[in-house]
Amino acid sequence: MPRVAILDDYAGVALQLADWSPVQNRSELTVFDRHLSEAEAIEALRPFDVVCTLRERMAFPRTLIERLPNLKLITIVGRNLPNLDMAAATECGILVAHSDFAHPRFRSARDATPELAWGLLIATVRNLAEEHLRMRDGQWQTTTGMTLAGKTLGLLGLGRVGKRMAEYAAVFGMEVIAWSQHLTDEAAREAGARRVEKAALFAESDVVSIHVVLSERTRGLIGEPELAAMKPTAYLINTSRGPIVDEATLLDALSTGRIAGAGLDVFDTEPLPAEHPLRRLPNVTLSPHLGYVTREMLSVFYADTVEAVVAWLEGSPVRIANPGALRD
Repeated sequence: MPRVAILDDYAGVALQLADWSPVQNRSELTVFDRHLSEAEAIEALRPFDVVCTLRERMAFPRTLIERLPNLKLITIVGRNLPNLDMAAATECGILVAHSDFAHPRFRSARDATPELAWGLLIATVRNLAEEHLRMRDGQWQTTTGMTLAGKTLGLLGLGRVGKRMAEYAAVFGMEVIAWSQHLTDEAAREAGARRVEKAALFAESDVVSIHVVLSERTRGLIGEPELAAMKPTAYLINTSRGPIVDEATLLDALSTGRIAGAGLDVFDTEPLPAEHPLRRLPNVTLSPHLGYVTREMLSVFYADTVEAVVAWLEGSPVRIANPGALRD
């Protein structure tokens, strides 16, 4: 029977949140509940015909793909996977089946990331994580927070998630300013924001929240000039992708008190290494890339994955991102 692997099921919920019986009836299904290094993956995944990924949790560079001789199908969430070498997969005849984000079931779960972002924002400006830990140790109030009403929220990016953040900010009585490379004054107004230049966004905001997609254009988009322009009382929130912010510069700004703090859900290296300095800074609120991790969203992701695997098992693969890998 074909062998199918579900990767990076950290919470152990994959088999609960979707009906995998159509796959289990036709294949041998294995769940990996922890992240595999590339060296571990070369050995552990060698026997498998299909691997099911969850966003960017597992990278598939050429060095890994070429050492998995039995692999025939990789399923991905979204239309592409930035850390998957599509050319290598195609050359090796490995199909890559993408999700259908246009499907209504995806739209029903789309608020997962902005809700997490807003929760992380509040937790950061009110020091909830630090106070929670101190309460566990028997201590009482040791920090002071910041009121959001009357403050300015700067949105780096005003797409679907950014627009939702602007709506939340209005309810909290915040002024909203926004910048992205192609944002117009009219589009910003329609979303309830005021368009400003990039430099002004960092200088004027009390909280800057990042909502742009990681690309070569946005990698390192926030560096020394941007963090230096921020108020010493301001906070940075990142629920997009870690490499959008220069990590070394951010660490320096946080450790020296150049900015008040940060709320981070994403990192350059994930999972975040145990000894990483971000884990030790008291003015940083951390979460382990939870933006899309809700029961509703994962149910949608896994249902789409099951559909793709079953179609392949039946000999009629669907939503193939690299049709060049199809062979007679």
